[in-house]
Amino acid sequence: MSPLKPAPTKAGAALPITGATVVVTCPGRNFVTLKITTADGVYGLGDATLNGREMAVVAYLQDHVCPLLIGKDAHRIEDMWQFLYRGAYWRGGPVGMTAIAAVDVALWDIKAKVAGLPLYQLLGGACREGVTVYGHANGETIADTIAEAKRYQAMGYKAVRLQTGVPGLADTYGVSADKMFYEPAAAGLPQESVWSTNAYMRVVPELFAAAREELGWDIELLHDVHHRLTPIEAGRLGRDLEPFRPFWLEDATPAENQAAFRTIRHHTTTPLAVGEIFSSIWSCKQLIEEQLIDYVRATVVHAGGISHLRKIAALADLYQVRTGCHGATDLSPVSMAAALHFGMSVPNFGLQEYMRHTPETDAVFPHAYSFDQGMLHPGDTPGLGVDLDEDLAAAHPYRRAYLPVNRLEDGTMFNW
Repeated sequence: MSPLKPAPTKAGAALPITGATVVVTCPGRNFVTLKITTADGVYGLGDATLNGREMAVVAYLQDHVCPLLIGKDAHRIEDMWQFLYRGAYWRGGPVGMTAIAAVDVALWDIKAKVAGLPLYQLLGGACREGVTVYGHANGETIADTIAEAKRYQAMGYKAVRLQTGVPGLADTYGVSADKMFYEPAAAGLPQESVWSTNAYMRVVPELFAAAREELGWDIELLHDVHHRLTPIEAGRLGRDLEPFRPFWLEDATPAENQAAFRTIRHHTTTPLAVGEIFSSIWSCKQLIEEQLIDYVRATVVHAGGISHLRKIAALADLYQVRTGCHGATDLSPVSMAAALHFGMSVPNFGLQEYMRHTPETDAVFPHAYSFDQGMLHPGDTPGLGVDLDEDLAAAHPYRRAYLPVNRLEDGTMFNW
C-alpha cells in the first residue's frame, strides 16, 4: 500500500505492528533504515545510521529491538520509547539511542500518515514559514573557502559554515575534494591525520577577517572546531573572532565535562553550539541550565528521536537556548525530513545544518522537502514525506568505512 494513501483507521483503535525490517544501503555512503509496517498496510521509516559503526546498530535492531515491536500498538509512541529505554536496563549510548530514535521516528511517520497530515502539524503546527539552513563552504586556502561561500550565497543561503586548510597540515577536518557532498568516512582502516593547534589558531581569525571583507555583513558565518581545543584555547579563539560576529563557534571543546564550558564563557561572548554526538538530555542538562551554550545541536537520529529531542528543546526553551540540529550527509533524507518537521514546530528553533545528499542518495530516498532562498520546507505530504526505494537500495550494498582519527605532531592520539 502506498504510504501516501493509508487505509482508514478507526479513531482511537489500536494499530498493531506486523513487521519491522532493517535496510542497509550504500549509494555512495552507508545508511541504515528501519521500516515498520502495521496491520492496515501503513508503514513508517526511521533513520538508524551511526557513521562508521552502522552494523552495530543493525545488530541491535535486528537481534533485540525488532522482535519486541511485533504486536505492539503503533500509536503508543511514548510508551514504546519508555519500553525500549527503561526495559533494556543498560540505558543510553549512541548505539541504543540511535535504535530507539529509528523506532520513534518510524512511529511518528505512521501516526501522521494515518492522520493524513504532514508530521509538523501533529507536533503543534508551524511556528515559521520554513527552516533556515546553513551550508558548508570549504577550501584548501582562505581564498578557496571564500569562493565557495560566494557560491552558497548565489544559491540563496543566508548562513554558511567556513572551514579552511591549515598551512603545514596535509589535511584538515571539513575540507574535502568534493565541495558539495563532503563525506569523511572512507573504506579501509581509519585514516590517520596530524593536528597542530597553534597553526589552526593562527589561520581561523584570518579566515573570518577575509570573509567579512569579501562577503559583507548580511550573511551569517559559522565555524566548527570539532572538539579540538582545551577550554582556555577555545576562549581565546572565541575572543579573537568576536570582531567578525560569528553566528556560532561549534564543538569548541569536548563536552563530556559540561562544566568546561564555564571557562569558555568567562573569556568570550562568541555564541557557542555543541551537541551533535549527544545521545540524551542528560548530555546537555548542565550546559542548558547554566546557560553555558547558545545552541544545542543534538540530532533526531542520535538523541532518541523526535520524542526525546522535543524534551531537549523544551528544557532549552526555558533558558533561551535554541536548537541547531546536526544535519550532515551521514544522516539520511529520512532524518533530514524529521529534523525539518521538528524545526518547523518548536518555538526556540535556531538554525538547521543542511549538507546536500548526492543524486544517488536522493534516488534511494525520494522526498517532499525542498530548498528555496536559504530555507527548507518539509512539504505537506502526510507523514515525513520521505519514501524508500528498496529495489534501488539493494543495488547499493554495504561497504565498511571508518571515520578518520587524529594524532598530534609528536604522535599523541587526539580528538578527530
